[in-house]
Amino acid sequence: MQEYEAVWEIFNLCANNQMRDVFIEEIECEDPELYIKNKFKDKELKYEKTVKSDGTIIFDIITSGIKQRYTFTPF
Repeated sequence: MQEYEAVWEIFNLCANNQMRDVFIEEIECEDPELYIKNKFKDKELKYEKTVKSDGTIIFDIITSGIKQRYTFTPF
């Protein structure tokens, strides 16, 4: 199994507030895309996946009308 540092950002929808919630954790999983699908399995999920040359995987997510981002950086 691959280990990742995962950064989960939840963007604030208020126009005058640019702050966001940020959570950092270490995750061990085979497939980050499957991890995302399971995490949001009870919600309508739309996402765009980007894979960078260094192996970092970024998911830009819209669920329940809220923009979120999950960044998986391999150890």
